[in-house]
Amino acid sequence: MGATWDADPILDVEHLTMRFGGLTAVDDLSFVAGRNEITALIGPNGAGKTTVFNCITGFYKPSEGRLSVRHGRGDAKEGADRLARLTMSGRRHRGRGEDAVFLLERMPENEVTAKARVARTFQNIRLFAGMTVLENLLTAQHNSLMRASGFTVGGILGLPSYYRAQAQAIEFSRQWLERIDLVDRADDAAGELPYGDQRRLEIARAMCTKPVLLCLDEPAAGLNPRESAQLNTLLRSIRDDGASILLIEHDMAVVMGISDHIVVLDYGQKISDGTPEAVREDPAVIAAYLGIADDDNAVAQGATR
Repeated sequence: MGATWDADPILDVEHLTMRFGGLTAVDDLSFVAGRNEITALIGPNGAGKTTVFNCITGFYKPSEGRLSVRHGRGDAKEGADRLARLTMSGRRHRGRGEDAVFLLERMPENEVTAKARVARTFQNIRLFAGMTVLENLLTAQHNSLMRASGFTVGGILGLPSYYRAQAQAIEFSRQWLERIDLVDRADDAAGELPYGDQRRLEIARAMCTKPVLLCLDEPAAGLNPRESAQLNTLLRSIRDDGASILLIEHDMAVVMGISDHIVVLDYGQKISDGTPEAVREDPAVIAAYLGIADDDNAVAQGATR
């Protein structure tokens, strides 16, 4: 029986290579992220994890490789056929709604978010510190509000369609404020929030774009144990609601506690790929993290048990 992530992948990374001059940061990397699962991309510092994220989210254009996102569930063979047709067509995406498939390496960064519906947070928090908590969530819905306003005309004229869209955006934001327990601080400046609250607000803002894939870069960085537990609860609830999550994380308690699938990189190459239990026991992973020679793998593996 195959792995669940292979049966219905939302993201398929194939032979991804990223070179910067003479440096190969990512070398022929292939993996999938399963639909409605939490996939962790881990590895020692300098392993190439953030470069992979930058390629997936359109910040970098890969030197080689294909990065595809499928919005809807479907037969694996049928999905592969549609992807092959899209690749041969030279287009960026094909289909609509649940039938849509996207080639991320062909798309500019703004289309990766707006059309492929891939959202991202960063290791360093990037909230609009001077805006209120509520305004931060509303900015994430800017595109839909602009369309509803006829690109400002409807808002200026006070058309009912715009005010309905505005009310819906505020209600959607309120629902997320309830989920991250920040309703009482909706009118406070985002920069005044405690660090852990800012982390959760940034994730909520990303979710207000209604992504099918949420990419999180070090979401637990700087959090204390209580805040990490709150984060774990939030991420599990997002997965259980139908979204898929790809995260980079150094906190192994977070990774092992919430991940369905783990991919391990070292020097830009994949060295392990499987369940948390399988990865934890993989001698190659133990060697990479402890910085030891292959001959010492057995000793290290025994020491970690």
